Amino acid sequence: MNSRRKRMTTATALFLLFSVAQVYVQVSFACPNSKIVSTAESQQFTTILTTRGNQPITINGVSAISGATILTGTVIETPDQVGATINLGSLGTLDVAPNTKLTLEFDQNRNVKVTLVQGCAILRARKGTTGEVATSQGTAGTTDPATGGVLDICFPPGAAAPTVNAGAAAAAGAGAGAAASSGAAVAVGGAAGTGGGLSETAGVIIGAIGEGAMIAAVLVLPCKRATNPSPALNTQCR
Repeated sequence: MNSRRKRMTTATALFLLFSVAQVYVQVSFACPNSKIVSTAESQQFTTILTTRGNQPITINGVSAISGATILTGTVIETPDQVGATINLGSLGTLDVAPNTKLTLEFDQNRNVKVTLVQGCAILRARKGTTGEVATSQGTAGTTDPATGGVLDICFPPGAAAPTVNAGAAAAAGAGAGAAASSGAAVAVGGAAGTGGGLSETAGVIIGAIGEGAMIAAVLVLPCKRATNPSPALNTQCR
């Protein structure tokens, strides 16, 4: 009786050992696949949208504001007076001008392609990234992955050919932080005769030069002294 019980116990133990071994083998084969999935996930790029003044633009036909995640193959449309910037992480950035429609594509091989339907955009590709901007007429420009580069391209409706690297997209206000019309002058200052003791006040004219560079000049205009002029204000008069 004891001998029979021992045989049964031994058989059960062997069965359990065999079962555990099978599970171990299956898990061992599954591990490499798990590592591959983990590596692939780590190579995904996080792209974040920022819009000028947090105003909405259209992403795949849906309204979106700053903080939205942009996926590859996304169709981006900006309305009048609203530019946008897409942060592509280690790939670079894409500045979109108002009144622009384009498709943005990128992959794990560090390729970024912008298909410009109409409007203006600036693609800044970092070193190790191949950037391309295309239109309905084909590729308008590419960057060298060995050095990176910038593509400033405009393709207005009805244009015979795109304008490449002439600063047109920067002048059109591409980007979330750019002025609506970066080539225009903006006057900053108090209104004439409003508590300043001057009938005509000094103004500051700000204009954009190139891509994002700004200059400021103080424009001193003729003025009239108030009845009780302030010494500080008198220094502005000629």
